[in-house]
Amino acid sequence: MSEDARADEERATQRRAQILGMSYTDTSGSEKPLYKELLVPDEMRENHSIPIYADEHHINFGVTNTTSQQTMQELRNRFLDQRVSFTLISDTGFKDYMLLYDPPKKIEYQDVELSKEGDIDLFSEVSETLEKVLADDILAYLVKQTYQLKGSDIHLENQKEGVRVRIRVDGVLHPVAALSHEKYHQLLSSIAIAANVSTADPNPQTGHINNQYKLATGEEVTVNLRVETVPTVYGQDVVMRLFNLKMELLNLDKLGLSERERAPVDDIITHPSGMVLVVGPTGSGKTTTLYSLINTLNSSERKIITLEDPVEYFLPGIVQIPVAGDQDATGFADHLRAVLRLDPDVVMVGEIRDQDTARTALQAALTGHLVLSTFHASSAAAALTRMLDAIGINPLFASAMHLVMAQRLIRKLDDETKEAFKPDKELKDQLKAVVDTLPPNMKKPDLSKLTLYRAKPNAKNPFGFKGQLAIREQLVMTPGVQQLLRLPPNEITTDILEKKAVEDGMLTMLQDGVLKIINGETTLEEVYRVVS
Repeated sequence: MSEDARADEERATQRRAQILGMSYTDTSGSEKPLYKELLVPDEMRENHSIPIYADEHHINFGVTNTTSQQTMQELRNRFLDQRVSFTLISDTGFKDYMLLYDPPKKIEYQDVELSKEGDIDLFSEVSETLEKVLADDILAYLVKQTYQLKGSDIHLENQKEGVRVRIRVDGVLHPVAALSHEKYHQLLSSIAIAANVSTADPNPQTGHINNQYKLATGEEVTVNLRVETVPTVYGQDVVMRLFNLKMELLNLDKLGLSERERAPVDDIITHPSGMVLVVGPTGSGKTTTLYSLINTLNSSERKIITLEDPVEYFLPGIVQIPVAGDQDATGFADHLRAVLRLDPDVVMVGEIRDQDTARTALQAALTGHLVLSTFHASSAAAALTRMLDAIGINPLFASAMHLVMAQRLIRKLDDETKEAFKPDKELKDQLKAVVDTLPPNMKKPDLSKLTLYRAKPNAKNPFGFKGQLAIREQLVMTPGVQQLLRLPPNEITTDILEKKAVEDGMLTMLQDGVLKIINGETTLEEVYRVVS
């Protein structure tokens, strides 16, 4: 509070004392001796009465506008051996005294550490700490810990006995704390207000938080999250995805593309037209790939417009349009048609969700625009067949499609701790079965003297993995694939498309993963965890 505002409050309190016929004390500049033996802090707080002077014969209580006559009479009856008097003090003066009589307890936040079995003592300590602090502090603390652990999202999950808090690190969820339902309701209200979602809505919701929060320690934390909520049996669950706003990371050179994978991407940048789909489940890095491509295409000569739900990264020089997720099914398609009238060179559609959007995007790709979008499918070939189902018979589909890139994220072995070993015959046969299906024009690795690596945990790294890498498949529109796409839809299957794409040089995600195993970057178990 400023000095002028405090002075105004003291003058108003003094006038109030004159009206009530009471004495008044200005506590703003005076020393404040404490008489802790007279009342406990809870009594002071509940009764709005503070002992501000006391000796053997006299006690003077500071009271506020909200102190009742009953409370003052009870204090007189309680201290019959002393002469009890009352003086009016301001609300701010009362709060200042309460901070002296009952100073806030120092909060010490424990850093979360991951372990295979889970540190039960640390889990309990973190849980106890979170029960003591404000809801905003809980949110800021969880975000800070997730950043430190290089995690991607925070899961708040209602269960019968309480609420489980888990953080996803390198694609794997780790429990870090538990909250009571009472404390979680406070946290949920705070999240709902910041993300502009409702705690009572029976439908799933999407929101966004971009705020600065200050922990009880005084440390400030920037919170930038996409918030997803869904009602469950025991309450409203929340998943919060962290955004990384470092623009230098939205770069094609940071995606780990091999020379083989980079060639079709560079072709798109050189000839920006047609349709490009990035395929994969939630958390597979689709958005990062698209934004990196957009960031590379961004120049003063091009007009780039995006349609997103929600806008996840804010890119200078690009027109970004948020499209509410609760609009009807034609929302994206209607926006896309409106955007195309603005004469863009490149259009990014956050996700193709319905037939109308798919057909409108196809038309845009056929008329000289570059259309980038994401799509949910298990593989590149499956994405093509699903798009065919959505669009129907269209002989121009093959001409419009440029590239379908499917990807998954897997954990990368820690190069400092990984352990070399010689695979047995069974493991070699597993790898050989995949290697034998590599494209005909590709040199196959020699498995005769193969050395593989496995995770070796230690105290510093309890899992033996460090970071993530992408396994990809890129389905390029070769003449052979285009010829298949011109067949009647009932003659085109995912298996036929994938087989032809591999014949023409495509690596499947499984093949790409196996090559990364042979190269010592990951393990067979990790590849099979994310690729069937």
